[in-house]
Amino acid sequence: SSSRTFFSLPHGAVVTTPTNMAGQMSQREADIQMMLAAGCHLGTKNCDFQMERYVHKRRADGIYIINLGKTWDKLMLAARMLVAIENPADVVCQSARPYGQRAVLKFAQYTGAKAIAGRHTPGTYTNQIQEGFHEPRVLVLTDPRTDHQPISETAYVNLPTIAFCDTDSPLKLVDVAIPANNKAKHSIGCLYYILARMVLQMRGTISASNPWDVMVDLFFYRDPEELEDKPAEAEAAAIPGAESAGYDATGGFGAAPGAAAEPWDESMGAPPAMGGFGGAVPVAGQWNDAPAPSGWDAAAAPVDASGFGSGFDVAPGGY
Repeated sequence: SSSRTFFSLPHGAVVTTPTNMAGQMSQREADIQMMLAAGCHLGTKNCDFQMERYVHKRRADGIYIINLGKTWDKLMLAARMLVAIENPADVVCQSARPYGQRAVLKFAQYTGAKAIAGRHTPGTYTNQIQEGFHEPRVLVLTDPRTDHQPISETAYVNLPTIAFCDTDSPLKLVDVAIPANNKAKHSIGCLYYILARMVLQMRGTISASNPWDVMVDLFFYRDPEELEDKPAEAEAAAIPGAESAGYDATGGFGAAPGAAAEPWDESMGAPPAMGGFGGAVPVAGQWNDAPAPSGWDAAAAPVDASGFGSGFDVAPGGY
């Protein structure tokens, strides 16, 4: 009928329902608006000759602007590739840069893929003897320049590669290049979030009636300094009686809080003994004139019958 609208997709499919097209366009516009807010369209001041097809224009300050319409199309193409894999665990997403490590972990969590965050161990895809050997069917990378080692290994095992490429990224051995800003943490998190949502939509896990309740903030890199606890001063103030505990210089160690040392006057006589072993107090400042000890201190030393000495100097026997 005349009410139907026909349009051709790049892969040759024909869609005849205008309602689906309107819904798809609204989702597309929302995604592009999110990518704009995250700065996915900002490239670098250098442009690779193979990335010129994805560049919209160049700003006055020399920054290349990426066409986000082509970015969204490439995200859809990558999602179709990932959905075609029967076992989700056969997909490996990798990021050696810190800004993309949390994003790949969250992407793997929600899509069922395997994540390799951090340094790539050489031979992960080629050396069958090593413990961390993987045989994935698709590899998703964050930065072709930083992740050059896994890209070079894919040439030996015929492994298709999907990569987020900036305007200055090399496209050698990259099969599907998604043009976007792969330098900023918000851009990387937004791209992995949209790709994960597209994969779940194509699998039927989420739909318009059952939307995805995951926020894009979970895919953003978080600085470790932001995760630190409150300062120790605030914690000490929250604990009652923390200031009165410990050593008191005025009342002596273990004295009751608030107790003050009583002053000593010479007219009161000799000061009390300070708890020595013999309890003796010097007379007129001379220890030689002190009275003889009494009590336990006056007892004779123990007699040693072994001849090795007295007291604790007895040599142990039984050897």
